[in-house]
Amino acid sequence: MRLHQIVLLLVAAFLLGGCGYNSIQSKDEGVKAAWSEVVNQYQRRADLVPNLVNTVKGYAEHEAEVLEAVTNARAQVGKIQLTADDLTDEAKMKAFQQAQGELSGALSRLMVVSENYPNLKADQLFQGLQAQLEGTENRIAFERRKYNDVARTFNTKRDTIPTVFVVGLFGSRFNEKPYFQAQPGAAQAPVVNFSP
Repeated sequence: MRLHQIVLLLVAAFLLGGCGYNSIQSKDEGVKAAWSEVVNQYQRRADLVPNLVNTVKGYAEHEAEVLEAVTNARAQVGKIQLTADDLTDEAKMKAFQQAQGELSGALSRLMVVSENYPNLKADQLFQGLQAQLEGTENRIAFERRKYNDVARTFNTKRDTIPTVFVVGLFGSRFNEKPYFQAQPGAAQAPVVNFSP
């Protein structure tokens, strides 16, 4: 190699390193890692559902409708796989969030039904599963918030100079990352009624 070729190669490497490609690539990997943690927590919750349903079934056999709703919602969640590469597909993301929201709602109804069964509430297995489920819901909220933070950092970096020019060279490789949105109706407080 001639000296001017080596110099050109070094200048090209310097320009590519300083143009934002390495940074945006690093942030893209951060988004993928954060998404993996979100999926891990959703999977943890889905794995708890069969044990929870079986435990409740023993005490609340005539609550078949609620148990069936939880089982169906769990099955629907299992059908929808959303990888980090699918995050920019609005339809897939919406279907994923909807299925997860339906499972959350079904589990909430199951917890309300369990209040009618003192023996169930006293069952050690049920108490343990309920505590694990509550902990998992907290982890899901934490990981979703963390994902949104990482996605915001990626999107900000993606849209700043000089990275915005580099991103344009790679087509859809570095598309904007979507955020988790609150479920419809989440802003409205639930109605609590203690009257008989």
